[in-house]
Amino acid sequence: MTRIAPDVTVQRILDRVLQTRASARAETPPQGNHKDTTIVRYPDRPDVVVQLTATPSGAHTEATLLAAVRDQTTVPVARLLGRGRIGDRGYLVTEHVSGRDLHESFVTCSRATRERIARRFGRCLGELHDAFAFDAAGPVEVGASGTLAATGPDGATFFEEYASDAVEALPSAFDDRRPAIEAAVASRPERAVQPRLFPWDLRPGNAILADDDLAAVLDWADPLAADPALAVAKVEHLVAAWYVDDPAPLRSAFREGYAAVRPLPDVSVADRVAAIAASAVDSNGTVTRPRYPELTGTAAVAVHREWFDEWLDE
Repeated sequence: MTRIAPDVTVQRILDRVLQTRASARAETPPQGNHKDTTIVRYPDRPDVVVQLTATPSGAHTEATLLAAVRDQTTVPVARLLGRGRIGDRGYLVTEHVSGRDLHESFVTCSRATRERIARRFGRCLGELHDAFAFDAAGPVEVGASGTLAATGPDGATFFEEYASDAVEALPSAFDDRRPAIEAAVASRPERAVQPRLFPWDLRPGNAILADDDLAAVLDWADPLAADPALAVAKVEHLVAAWYVDDPAPLRSAFREGYAAVRPLPDVSVADRVAAIAASAVDSNGTVTRPRYPELTGTAAVAVHREWFDEWLDE
């Protein structure tokens, strides 16, 4: 983690939001996303996180959702301190939540702790579904009234587009499975269900662990709305299957957590397969790295293929 003084842009944001010129050191986390993230540490006040986004509208949407999640659920998130525009970019400033990266820590936790964390993730998703319902699916933005609204098609059309994009992105290593994968996602039952928030990247890799519990869920950028069954399939996959050889106990715990808030939706094989496909390749077209320590190359491909085969054999 690089330690430097805050650069000029970050310092200007801090001047606006914190209205202080206190001495500080800046750290650039080694794991980044599509935002430029800086942790700013002070000797005599709480540390903060400054995130710069590509567009002001993206920052505004993420900040609005973050504040709403904190206000309307018990999902642990960092407190929003400020948002705005600087030049042609947007920014968010939040409190810094101390703890361990759950991505690195999950496999070293005891079985009981892992199951408790999986149960908490399930409850978090249930609360998010309870709190955020939409009239459409697709990208969620801040509407003219200042409230969050989905701007895409109906849930069934969104699923078709989402699944099609995910399957199309699979590299040639999955070509022998492609016909079965395509048939599986095409088999999704017709149903009319109100779209709910789809936190498509809700996973241990975006969470902080403290005292063997979730201290904060991070990264609420680019929110979507979808049939809740797709969200259950995706988050359950990232929590229960991603890190361990036997996902059954974590799946049960995750489902218990969700069902403690609201009834579990009917999750079809199509939902499961689409979730695996969407998780198998990142936005750069690279096969993702399951497990921890992370697998790469043919080892990573082999694990994704095993996950497909579990549901394609149903």
